[in-house]
Amino acid sequence: MKTIGYLLVALLPLTAKAVTYPVDVEQQLNGAEITVTPQAIDRDLAGLLLLNYGGTAAVCTAVFQNGPEAPRTRRTELQPGERKALTSKFKRDVIRLRIKLTCQPE
Repeated sequence: MKTIGYLLVALLPLTAKAVTYPVDVEQQLNGAEITVTPQAIDRDLAGLLLLNYGGTAAVCTAVFQNGPEAPRTRRTELQPGERKALTSKFKRDVIRLRIKLTCQPE
């Protein structure tokens, strides 16, 4: 009986599925001082963390694309020193995510 218990405990880490998929980020910052960090949140949910470390505000547009699904566009304005997260939920599991980020300083 102990052997079965130890076996189940040993197999427990194998049942948890890690959420990882490749994320390609294409950036056009146009002089804006932005730090970009892509995040794989869940199997069908992705995020992009933006940090404006510059001295001027910036307007950013991110286009999330997952395979054959329609692209999802997110827009935000970042004040100096501000941090924001942009997220997108998809109908299917993400296999490879492509994000096109365009920022314009104000």
